[in-house]
Amino acid sequence: MARGELRIYLGAAPGVGKTVAMLDEARRRIERGTDVVVGLVETHGRAFTARMIGDLEVVPRRTAEYRGASFTELDVDAVLARRPEVALVDELAHTNVPGSRNEKRWQDVQELLDAGITVLSTVNVQHLESLNDVVEQITGIVQRETVPDSVVRAADQVELVDMTPEALRRRMAHGNIYHKDKIDAALGNYFRVGNLTALRELALLWLADKVDQQLERYRDAHGIGKTWETRERVVVAVTGGPEGDTLIRRAARIAARGKGTDLMAVHVANSDGLTGADPALLAKQRLLVESLGGSFHQVVGGDIPRALLDFARGVNATQLVLGVSRRGRFAQLVTAGVGVTTSARSDAIDVHLVPHPEVGRGRLAVPAPALSPRRRLIGFALVLAGLPALAGALLPLRPDLSLPSEMLLFLAAVVGIALVGGIWPALLAAVGASLLLNYFFTPPTNQWTIAERENILALAVFVAIAAAVSWIVDVAARRTREAAQASAEAQTLSTVAGSVLRGTGPLTALLERLRETFGLETVTLLERRTGAGERPDRQRSPQSWDVAASVGGPPCCAPGEAQTEVAVDDSLVLALRGRTPAAADRRLIEAFAAQAAVALRHERLAEQAAQARPLAEADRMRTALLAAVSHDLRTPLASAKAAVDSLLGEEVAFSDEDRDELLAAANESLVRLGRLVDNLLDLSRLQAGALGVTLAEIGLEDAVPRALDELGPNGLVVRSDLTADLPAVAADPGLLERILVNLIANALRFSPPGRPPQVTARYQDDRVELRVVDHGPGIPEPDRDKVFVPFQRMGDRDNHNGVGLGLALSRGLAEAMGGTLVPETTNGGGLTMVLALPAAVSPGDGAATEAVERAVRERRHRR
Repeated sequence: MARGELRIYLGAAPGVGKTVAMLDEARRRIERGTDVVVGLVETHGRAFTARMIGDLEVVPRRTAEYRGASFTELDVDAVLARRPEVALVDELAHTNVPGSRNEKRWQDVQELLDAGITVLSTVNVQHLESLNDVVEQITGIVQRETVPDSVVRAADQVELVDMTPEALRRRMAHGNIYHKDKIDAALGNYFRVGNLTALRELALLWLADKVDQQLERYRDAHGIGKTWETRERVVVAVTGGPEGDTLIRRAARIAARGKGTDLMAVHVANSDGLTGADPALLAKQRLLVESLGGSFHQVVGGDIPRALLDFARGVNATQLVLGVSRRGRFAQLVTAGVGVTTSARSDAIDVHLVPHPEVGRGRLAVPAPALSPRRRLIGFALVLAGLPALAGALLPLRPDLSLPSEMLLFLAAVVGIALVGGIWPALLAAVGASLLLNYFFTPPTNQWTIAERENILALAVFVAIAAAVSWIVDVAARRTREAAQASAEAQTLSTVAGSVLRGTGPLTALLERLRETFGLETVTLLERRTGAGERPDRQRSPQSWDVAASVGGPPCCAPGEAQTEVAVDDSLVLALRGRTPAAADRRLIEAFAAQAAVALRHERLAEQAAQARPLAEADRMRTALLAAVSHDLRTPLASAKAAVDSLLGEEVAFSDEDRDELLAAANESLVRLGRLVDNLLDLSRLQAGALGVTLAEIGLEDAVPRALDELGPNGLVVRSDLTADLPAVAADPGLLERILVNLIANALRFSPPGRPPQVTARYQDDRVELRVVDHGPGIPEPDRDKVFVPFQRMGDRDNHNGVGLGLALSRGLAEAMGGTLVPETTNGGGLTMVLALPAAVSPGDGAATEAVERAVRERRHRR
């Protein structure tokens, strides 16, 4: 069976017209003869949306009970049984009522698609999982209903339903989106022009990325390798040389000229994996690219121009930035450089050759000796002593040996010297062996002449073979050394990465690993103070430097106090004290230094984020508090005012019974208002750490009945099962009563008829655990901590029963008294709230009383 198609209407905010666009498409398909049904469409009370549904066939919804309330959800089985060609399923990110077959509505949609049914659906950009935190930063509102980006990206079609912020706000002001009592709050909070503009840009950019992916899939499917200039992408090639910073900044300026241009840096590593650029310079250049908003990539290739162009075409780049060759004029005459070759092969890609200060400063690199000085000395000694000894041993055998045999023996000696001493002793041995062969073994002997031409050819071939073998042996030794060095560096860097990832302090772990690797006494990362210049005297002055991090012995307070210093950038220096590292190790130390700068930057960003988090939380609380004031405080005020106005009015003459009823309604509203204000004030005191707590000994057998009395007639049905041998608890009587009222009221709200809540208690481990047990729908374990978040109701749609402060306030009050409040699953189904408080002691037991007070202080300190 063919899988159904998924078409999604994406919007930047509620009210832009996603559902209407979906219904328009449904009617167009019906006119073409397609079998279309409405699986679920949310009208949210909007008359125009309801009229759009009109005479469309609607599949009845499924009814589900949760916490004593009834909710309707998509009936997947009914849609599958109906088997239409197209089904409309609104709000793809919706979370189903607990107990449903699937947790999310997008999972229901997947079942319909698997059954071959095409689905039309809607989603807002704030519900995309990857943008959830970004939307929270912009709007200050946490979106708890999300859909994975992969689900939306996998859709066959995603259509953007767009509207300008001004038009959307006019639609809101006209009452076409929310009810009139919510318009002012919405326009002043979520639907601000800045918020809507940012959300609109997020939607456009997200959809542009999806279009890019579709374009890449099309190009791959049709084998299109040429560049399509649909979007500017600038690729800069970096070699790890000193000119890299100039090229990167130049490429960034080119990218900045166009809106939305991508910047990518690429380094082509040698295919042998042994030789390459300085890793420290590459690390610095990677950091520079990322700070300019680009991305860094590394590819492997033997042919650098081909590798660069393959990468550029693979990412559909439009411009390629290269540096002018550093090679001298003679080298450029011999072979064309990378820039010239790349330009000749670039086709539609624009190639920029950027001049820089390093142009023409390239030098012929003389490779370092592959072998140690000791082995080279041994090789020269074998040349001076071994070749004459071999010639002396062969002279008595000259009548029995032919010239080719003697040449082979000398060739074996040359190869042996090459294995021991390397290229230069081997070349000297080849020349010396040819002279000895000429003088002692080539007719006429004992003179520097050769009688036969073929012997001249034989000696020439001998020298060539000896030189070639010597070169190959030396190259093999060099490659072996480079491979060992590369393996050691890779293992060291891998170990460093692992220690940094596993450590709680990445910067400290990195410096400690550097100290251990090179056997140093002290490793210090120094940062130049603002305003301190680079004069030599300030290099030794501790007043010009701050210690950013240090491990080992006493830190170096200035670079001049260290034996080795490595400059990271203009403001950071890595100071090393202990043994002086070898010159070959400096490249690896510079890589450590570059990573240390990155680690320091990340630590400071984390500190800034930690400092900003309380401010963001306070802002979120303030926003939620304003929402509560705008609605939940206004509702009881309006009720009380309406009752009082009616009593004061002279138009209607009320009977005594009606007057008492109005007074009772006003009193109930004012009591509710007072309770809500008390909760808000207590929560604000908890957030500020200013809540006053007075501990006293109080028995639960006294506290629980007072809480039940506070609940009025509803408290009469609660069963209390408290044993007489329970010890008293150390608690604030007023706060304890507030906690019990909130917990029992919450249990009453969700308990089914005929199964009232039950209150029990027990003593365990110097604590008294009081349990409020209900047999309602319960809460899934992953969502249990969410019930303690202020200003949320866990998906409840009844907005007339408080602002979601009860449980959040109860946990805060419990912790302020040194206790805990945790949820558990009731046996047989339901929710049990466990309140654990310290057991009180007799007034004369001072040590025990001090222990209780100390536990409370520790709780406050952790908060």
